[in-house]
Amino acid sequence: MDESLNDIEGFEISFHEKSQRIINIKIQDQVIERLIFPFKKFDITALEYKPFTRFTIAKSLNDISNGKIGNFINSILRNRNTGCFIFCPKNLSSKINQTFLVKLSIAITHLIGNPNHDSMMGKFYARFHIKHEDNSDSYLRKAYINMDLHTDGTYVKEKTDWLLMSKLEEKNVEGGETTLLHLDDWEHLNELFKDKTGKKSFIWGSPKSKNIDYKVEHPVFTEDSMGRPQISYIDQFPEPKNMEQGLFLQKLSDTLEESVNKIAIPLPVGSAIVANNYFWLHGRKPFKQNKNLSRELLRIRGSFFNN
Repeated sequence: MDESLNDIEGFEISFHEKSQRIINIKIQDQVIERLIFPFKKFDITALEYKPFTRFTIAKSLNDISNGKIGNFINSILRNRNTGCFIFCPKNLSSKINQTFLVKLSIAITHLIGNPNHDSMMGKFYARFHIKHEDNSDSYLRKAYINMDLHTDGTYVKEKTDWLLMSKLEEKNVEGGETTLLHLDDWEHLNELFKDKTGKKSFIWGSPKSKNIDYKVEHPVFTEDSMGRPQISYIDQFPEPKNMEQGLFLQKLSDTLEESVNKIAIPLPVGSAIVANNYFWLHGRKPFKQNKNLSRELLRIRGSFFNN
């Protein structure tokens, strides 16, 4: 992290206690106060229907830091040594409601790039609940089942360079911590990356709830412009063509979940975690059963501007 940027006025910046690859960015009260007026100018419907309004609130956030915060978060995400930050108000107050948090998340992402269309919700973002009872067809809303480490966008045609997950609300929750693993910290990276199976084409589908009527083909592993490994993987959606692919995926899944370098982070309400989707994997630990459990999340994913 560039120490010269460590004192962006109105923001407290530090390394996360679980990993120096993750940067904490806490928004001080004076910044929140200055955002309230420009954020109120546009309601959620306007932000959904008029894409240019999203850039207006993003500029409001960036202007408060004299243009520094946008450059800073982009430098984090594009740096292989970091690639992840957690953005949250330093203090929650009555002024920071769910609508404010949605707008804050939109502002953050529109300093990074263009969001993909999220077919699950038919918008540029997905907002959804996790409850005690669930009859969905994916792990996303299964409160009491471990969501294994994965990347996003494996089953869509759009580039998915980054993703944001924001916690808008939480009640009667115990457990459910976010799990993370940086690809370079995975003990079995060299072994699996050198396996030719992972660089062959896999078929990727999706359940009906995703509202995607096609399948895509791509390998699990690719290389970036510097020859470093990149991964595109989720356990539920690949459709193995043969025994070789099936056993490769099983080994991949097992070694990811067993990694001693996987970290679990409890995220407070109001937090947004933003990560590079090519070398950070994410998941979620199971919740403790509670019939009154409720968590609301916001998801935005997309591509960097230069794409």
